[in-house]
Amino acid sequence: MLVPIVPNSRRGQRDLPRTNVVAIALVLLLVATGIGITALTGHPAFVLVAALLCPIVVQSPKIAKQWEKAVILRLGKYVGLRGPGLFWVIPFVDTVSNWIDQRILTTSFAAEQTLTVDTVPVNVDAVLFWLVYDPEKAALEVQDYAAAVSWAAQTALRDIIGRTSLGDLLRGREKIEEELQALIDQRSNPWGVTVQSVEMRDIVIPDSLQDAMSREAQASREKSARIILGQAEVEIAKLFADASVSYHDNPTALHLRAMNMLYEGLKEKGAMMIVPSSAVESMGMGGLLGTAAMAQRQLTQSIPPPAVEPIT
Repeated sequence: MLVPIVPNSRRGQRDLPRTNVVAIALVLLLVATGIGITALTGHPAFVLVAALLCPIVVQSPKIAKQWEKAVILRLGKYVGLRGPGLFWVIPFVDTVSNWIDQRILTTSFAAEQTLTVDTVPVNVDAVLFWLVYDPEKAALEVQDYAAAVSWAAQTALRDIIGRTSLGDLLRGREKIEEELQALIDQRSNPWGVTVQSVEMRDIVIPDSLQDAMSREAQASREKSARIILGQAEVEIAKLFADASVSYHDNPTALHLRAMNMLYEGLKEKGAMMIVPSSAVESMGMGGLLGTAAMAQRQLTQSIPPPAVEPIT
């Protein structure tokens, strides 16, 4: 479903009523002149003439803002552009058909429930930044250039989504934005409009598909974790193999390693170490364990028991 959204700037293109200080000043000057001449001559005809000239004079001066261009039609025929600033028109002959805003405009547009090439319905929201570079074409070539740009942007977005897979749509936003900008620019250039940039704000996919994609990502991460763990086990096994060669050729190093293992196991108070019988024989840990046990027993006996007060 397409919903056109008109830019936040001037929504219409007609000559909207606006305060014209120059016209007001001319009217006041004309009325004051008529009253002054009437006071000097005593003839009220000058006041009547001033009153009749006021509606004509007030139509002549126009003021365009710095970012505007006024499209002038003379008896329905295009005669040129005016502005910015003060300009004059012939009353009741010239008309200002359009006030063209030449600033950068923003248009929000969306494509709802649009199928990708792999038949996945998605909702996409985007923002279009554009401007009018040729006010004459914008006024003469298209009826409502703002609405035309909005519709062109939405149809271009649907065309691109229809030939793009969901994976490319989620991963390649920058490429899609560039392609979308080029397509909209191609359609709007004959209207005197150029596109500055297109930014995709959000891509919404069905909840069921989001859940499936989440499970897929979780399974992929678990697979990677198991692969990394397996690789670590292989590396550890290689290191142990290298260490075994060193210990086989150097019994003293093996004995020092046994002492270090015993120390690491018994340095915490109350710890218990279970040593395989092969390690006791090969590493000479029997004597070390006996010495450590005797030292622990002597330490326990040297600590006096806590005093107990008699109960009275």
